This record gives sequence, C-alpha cells and structure tokens, in this order.
Amino acid sequence: MAGEEVKNVEAAEPEKVEAAEPEKAAVEVEPKKEVQVPEEKKEKEEEKAVAVAAAAPVPDEKAMVVSEKTSGALVKKTSTDRDLALAEVEREKKASFIKAWEDSEKAKAENKAQKKLAVISSWENSKKAAEEAELRKIEEKLEKKKAEYGETMKNKVAILHKQAEEKRAMIEARRGEEVLKAEEMAAKYRAIGYMPKKCLGCF
Repeated sequence: MAGEEVKNVEAAEPEKVEAAEPEKAAVEVEPKKEVQVPEEKKEKEEEKAVAVAAAAPVPDEKAMVVSEKTSGALVKKTSTDRDLALAEVEREKKASFIKAWEDSEKAKAENKAQKKLAVISSWENSKKAAEEAELRKIEEKLEKKKAEYGETMKNKVAILHKQAEEKRAMIEARRGEEVLKAEEMAAKYRAIGYMPKKCLGCF
C-alpha cells in the first residue's frame, strides 16, 4: 500500500511541473528586435551633430566673467535703487510730517494771536467808552458852568452899565450946577460992576 502511494505521488508531480512550464513561458517577454539603421542615415545624422556643435558659440571666460559682473551689478543696482526709493519715501514721509507740524504750529500761533488781539480790542473799546462817557460828563459840567458864568457876566455887565449911567448922571448934574452958578455970578458981577478975581481965558 505504501509503495502504491509513493508511485501515485511521483506520477502526480510530473503533471504539476508540466502544467507550470506553460505559465513561465507565458510570463517571459519576447526579446526586442534590433532595428537596423542604414549606414548612410547614420553618417548624415553624425554630420548634422558635428555641424550643430561647430555652429554653437564657445563660451568665453571673459564673457562669462563680464556676464557675472553685469549680473552682480544689476543685482547691486536693483538693491541700491530699492534703498534709494525707500530713503526717498522716508524723506517724503518726514517732510510731510514736518509740514503738518508746521501748519499746526502756525494755526496755533494765529489763533493765540487772534484771541489776544480780540482781548485788546475789547479792552480798548471799553476804555474808549469810559473815556467818552467821562468826557460827556465834563462837557455837561462845562456847559452848565458856561451858562452860569454867562449869566454872571451878563449881570456884571448890567451892573457896570448901571454904575456908569449913574456916574454920567452925577457928572451931568454937577456940570449943570456949575453952569448955573457961573451964570448967577456973572449976572451979579454985571449988576455991581465988579471984576472977578480969577478970569479964565484972560491974558
């Protein structure tokens, strides 16, 4: 019995191996076939490659150095331009700030001066009003005194005129008396034929 089982196993293994071999054959990839290029085509392609290589400019070391310097200069110039632009912006910002501060200070000074001028104008107007009121009072007093003095002067003039008239009347009266006395004495002297002792107007 054991011998029969061994034979059966051996008989079965070849079948398995045979079955596996077609799978391996299926997995294997067919080798690529080399494409044969004609000799003339190969020569033409090589000539083209040589012509292109000959036409390409050989990089010059000086040109490369100049290019590197130019590139560095461009980078440096760009950086400098940016710094200058930033400095210009900062300067304009400062100038704007200073201008705003200047305008603010000028406005403050102007407002302060206007307030002080208004105070001075108010003070001047009040003082003028007070002085004008005082002047009106003085003028009223002067007008009153003038009227009083005028009345007094009129009274004095009237009194003086009266006194002058009285004096004139007295003089006229005395003159009349003296004339009358002279006439009486002259008549008496004529009557007795007597010469007066004093003869006015005689030589």
